[in-house]
This record gives sequence, C-alpha cells and structure tokens, in this order.
Amino acid sequence: MNRFLPSLLFAATLLISSACAQPDPHIIAQALSAAPDELADGAAVYGYSDDGTLELVREGTNDLVCMTDHPDRPGFEASCYHKALYPYVARGLELRAEGVDGMATVAQRGEEIEAGSLAWPDHDATMYIRFGEEAVYNPETMQVENSRIRYVIYSPYATTATTGLPEQAMAPGAPWLMSAGTFRAHIMIVPPAPAENE
Repeated sequence: MNRFLPSLLFAATLLISSACAQPDPHIIAQALSAAPDELADGAAVYGYSDDGTLELVREGTNDLVCMTDHPDRPGFEASCYHKALYPYVARGLELRAEGVDGMATVAQRGEEIEAGSLAWPDHDATMYIRFGEEAVYNPETMQVENSRIRYVIYSPYATTATTGLPEQAMAPGAPWLMSAGTFRAHIMIVPPAPAENE
C-alpha cells in the first residue's frame, strides 16, 4: 500500500467536508437582500432546513440578523433586524410550528414578555423586510425582482404624544405609529408600490 495514501485520503476528506460546510450563496443573497449595504457584510444569516427548521447559515460580526425567505410560503419575504429582536422572532416561528398563528402569536409572546420568560429590548430596534407577492429571486443575478422594503422601527410603549407621529399614514410611504402604547409599538414606513406612484 502506498504510504502516502492515508494522508491523501485524510486531506481529501477535509477538502470534501470543507466544501460541504460552505453556506449556500443563494440563501445568503436572499437574506441579505433586506439588509442595509453598510451592515450586510457582518450580518448573521439564518436559513430554513428541509424540515422547515431555522438554522444558522453564517455567523455574524455585527448587531444585524438576517433571515431568508420561507420556501413554503407564497410570495417573498426576507428580513433583517437588530439582534435584540431575535428571541421574539424565533419564538414566533416556534409558535407557528405549533399551530398558533396570526395575532395569537403576538398575544402569547406578549404574555411571555410580561412574565419575564421572553426577552424584549428596552430600546429602539429596527427591522427591514424585503417583500412582494410577485417577488422572485433570480439565481443568475442573485437579486430579488419585483420587491420593495418596508421599515419597522420598534420603540417600546411609544405613543403619538411621545413621538408626534399619527396612527395612520398621512400619505403613501409616510411614517406612522402602529400598536401605540404597547410593548411592540413601532414606526411603520412602507414605500408605495410603483403603481401607487403613478
């Protein structure tokens, strides 16, 4: 037997393992499509496994966490958010997997935050969501087509009195305050679809 064969086999195994461990660039591109340019390179990226479980795809070096589109849901929606929001988002996914949906997940998480069993930031935290019912990820360009981004700035317990923002948008794309006075009070900014600008 060639005395170098075991070493060559070991080296080949390492190379194969390394190649298999490489994150899918398309998952990363989809997730980062929602990220601000200056934060994208250091963002942590999560994707979905075949069984729908959320898994870490790439470690982050800053405070931004990004999630790719869920493959089993209609349209497209990828999101990036301050890491302080991760426990809340992850718990929402857990509840949905358990069959809890819609505002029921919000109510459940609110109870858990009140009880101290679920973390919630005591400071402002932003979420960026790239979405679109007709949005499509193009693997050739690695871009999400026919999509736009909405901005959600969580400001716990904010009200019109504390922010000067109305609870209804003054015009398409104008900021407004949603869920005012609650733990999940947030400023919504939804740029209008192209047709709304015509």
